[in-house]
Amino acid sequence: MGGDDPSETGQLFASSLITADPPRHRQLRSLVTQAFTPKAVDALAPRISQLTEELLEGIASLGTADLIQELAYPLPVIVISELMGVPADDRDRFKHWSDVVVSQTRSGAVNEDQHLTNVEMTGYFLDLIEQRRSRPGNDLISNLLAAEIDGQKLSVAELLGFCSLLLVAGNETTTNLIGNAVLCFTEVPGTTERLRQEPSLLPQAIEEVLRFRSPVQSMYRVTVADTALGDVQIPAGAPLVAWIGSANRDERQFERPARFDVDRSPNRHLAFGHGIHFCLGAPLARLEARIALEGILSRLPGLALAPGSRLERMDSTIVYGLKALPASWQAA
Repeated sequence: MGGDDPSETGQLFASSLITADPPRHRQLRSLVTQAFTPKAVDALAPRISQLTEELLEGIASLGTADLIQELAYPLPVIVISELMGVPADDRDRFKHWSDVVVSQTRSGAVNEDQHLTNVEMTGYFLDLIEQRRSRPGNDLISNLLAAEIDGQKLSVAELLGFCSLLLVAGNETTTNLIGNAVLCFTEVPGTTERLRQEPSLLPQAIEEVLRFRSPVQSMYRVTVADTALGDVQIPAGAPLVAWIGSANRDERQFERPARFDVDRSPNRHLAFGHGIHFCLGAPLARLEARIALEGILSRLPGLALAPGSRLERMDSTIVYGLKALPASWQAA
């Protein structure tokens, strides 16, 4: 990404936390840390509970619905949109953009849809940044515009990197965490009823979902120095893929790793990464998932996959989730 004109390449993540190294990574991360502290995240709980109740109220009496479309998708999108100061009318565009960004072609090349999405997202966020520059609000984008590192404002490329990362990481992964949890709970007989009776077990069950069906399955990296991994010598500058989903099924770390077990504890999974790149939004993802799943378990008794459901994975080697999750329950 050259200079402050990222629209030339559409590489929205080229100057984001994902690709930054220290010391710049530490400097950039510090700018948004306050928005995701336990105290700041806990303050969002009433709003997340309100949204969950409103979304479930619309489907509870139906006895069947696609839980991705009706809850797991809109809830995180609304939450991150409000944090970023994105107008409500623009939220629906986020889902399509997120799906395209995380999708991967078999060749690894950018297809036409991905290119157009990059162009649309770049233009949209550039406009939003300019709006907040002239009319600041109480939102993350306004705060980032006002922030300085060593007396210097963030570049446009870095602002775009933050916007794109917050968009995708703030809703796509949490959508899949909620959907994957429902799938895991309904696959193992008796799990949903047990969690209804033992709600204190839910946080531990969510950690097992994170391990068993990690919303993020892989992450790209480049070695900064010659490295030895076991018996393999990896030269500096080599592209690598860290398979998080595989690590979370490592039989050397987990007993019976191919089994979903809500009683698994401790659970040292890597679903949120490790080290300096540990997911900044982990507390928010856990909170949203817990509140959403508490609502599902309490409002949708007898929850099960809808009879004859044909589940289809998202088209991605990075993210794991379902395109739709048809479910049924005992309507009130």
